[in-house]
Amino acid sequence: MLLAADVGNTNIIWGLFDGPQLLHHWRVHTDRHRMADEYAVLLDSLFRLAGRSLDEVTGLAVATVVPPLRAAFSELAARHLGCRLMFVGPEQTGGLRLDVDDPGRVGADRIANAVAAWERYRRAVIVVDFGTATNFDVVSAEGAFIGGAIAPGVLISMEALFQRAAALPRIDLVRPPSPIGRDTVTNMQSGTVYGVAGLVDGLVERIRGALGDPGVPAIATGGLAPLLAGEMATIDAVDPFLTLTGVRIIYERASGRIG
Repeated sequence: MLLAADVGNTNIIWGLFDGPQLLHHWRVHTDRHRMADEYAVLLDSLFRLAGRSLDEVTGLAVATVVPPLRAAFSELAARHLGCRLMFVGPEQTGGLRLDVDDPGRVGADRIANAVAAWERYRRAVIVVDFGTATNFDVVSAEGAFIGGAIAPGVLISMEALFQRAAALPRIDLVRPPSPIGRDTVTNMQSGTVYGVAGLVDGLVERIRGALGDPGVPAIATGGLAPLLAGEMATIDAVDPFLTLTGVRIIYERASGRIG
């Protein structure tokens, strides 16, 4: 079985795959100071709760935007899992062409998103990834990653309001009853939820215009996608585990299991 990891600045999403089937998934806080032994203990606990054993893992595939953790995952694979390790990145794209000005700086998560989205649609496609940042990943009609846009993430924006505006409280991210807030909290919720919806719809439409195709599908991913995507007119599908799927596909291609 393949253990895949989508390592973001805020959270790590772990997924256990049996072939193309995602059997189990776990979300934990990203701690760039955690050592390989600590990750082994954490994973062992998660696997046991799911009725699994780490001995079942035959491969570890990682897409990380936190470079300091590469050493910990390398040691985890070698000492605790005893399995093959693969890092997604510009040097390992599963055959995806990076048609941008600086291919070496494309994030592993964006590469995985583009691979999974192309595999799903086999046409030009836009991925909106709600993570620490809100990424817009664009795949061309020829199947190449051609760039996109990066905007401040939803939670970053909410935290900035709390930290920089003395009179504003820290709030929960929930859909407000109306775009017109009736108190401070619902005002902030409206500005966050509907503000993000306007940002996404506006950028997706502009990207479609730049591609010259108003029918280009847009798929949302990331932990906040199920909560937010319903407020957006331009989102065609939601897949919270799109990045993990891309990591799996790239691993399988590198292993020669799929073309």
